[in-house]
Amino acid sequence: MKSTLAFLKANYETVLYLLAVIFLILAIIKPEIQLKQKVHNYLLVADVTQSMNAEDEKLNNQPTSRLAYTRYLMKKIVETSPCGTYFSIGVFASDNIALLIMPLEVCSNLDVITDSIDHLEWRMGWKGNSRLSYGVLAAANTFDLLNVPAKMLFFTDGDEAPKVNVTIKQDLSGIQTGKDFLFVGVGGHNKVAVPRFNAANEKVGYWPISDNNNPRTGGTFTSALASKNQDDPNPTIASAEYDRYLSQLDDEYLKTLAGEIKAKYIKGQDNQEFYTFVQQQKPDASFVTTYSVQWIYLTMALLLLLATYIPNIIFSINSRISR
Repeated sequence: MKSTLAFLKANYETVLYLLAVIFLILAIIKPEIQLKQKVHNYLLVADVTQSMNAEDEKLNNQPTSRLAYTRYLMKKIVETSPCGTYFSIGVFASDNIALLIMPLEVCSNLDVITDSIDHLEWRMGWKGNSRLSYGVLAAANTFDLLNVPAKMLFFTDGDEAPKVNVTIKQDLSGIQTGKDFLFVGVGGHNKVAVPRFNAANEKVGYWPISDNNNPRTGGTFTSALASKNQDDPNPTIASAEYDRYLSQLDDEYLKTLAGEIKAKYIKGQDNQEFYTFVQQQKPDASFVTTYSVQWIYLTMALLLLLATYIPNIIFSINSRISR
């Protein structure tokens, strides 16, 4: 032991230089390490069907559409999430869900995530129908595509077209992903008209009531909103106020759907209670993350080099004191 200490005392500079070289070599050949960690992974899905254009929400005390309000809530959730949280974005239309981006870490990809949210709009819909029960079934396939556990936040007004009846109602008893499913209701409880836009995304009026959607005629398989007509430069609109198709947040239906698959429902609102509730939904997913440790190796090498000067500094200080 004494011989070892004597050797280190006599050759401390050589030892420190050698250790510094070792850290420099590590910085070159192994600048990164991989660690497996638990992270929170959210899939944000926006209903982009036509009823989401109804303007019965408010931002800054100004009327805004359900879809614009959805975008706002999504961005707030993203921006208030801690680093290490992952987000993916999807849209619902007709009877299916389409993924736009796969899971991305929020701090490294904030601009990409928020830009994707900013571009969510009704023209993304590939069909005009809105069959939420089918969408719930499609959600199971979406989870498989992600290939990692996630919490799906499904933003929707619950307004189905065509309306649900016993002939088209889906059996959801086999859904196993309910615990990872959260319906977020968007819209007001008072019926409002749904704006209609032309191919240039210009508002031209309001959707008319379709005869097939009139309960007196027994219409069940089509509705006014089931026709997308996004390429029509001059689409048909309601001729008078009484002829407008009216829509509202159907939270009772969303609560029923949530109950069938053992999911949760919450009204989307711009307040701390809502954001806290969302953040409490902590889906755990395992990711292998690569971390750069090159800076650690370089710092250690620098400190070791500086350490070679410590004896000289101490000697210089002692010399001055002795004088």
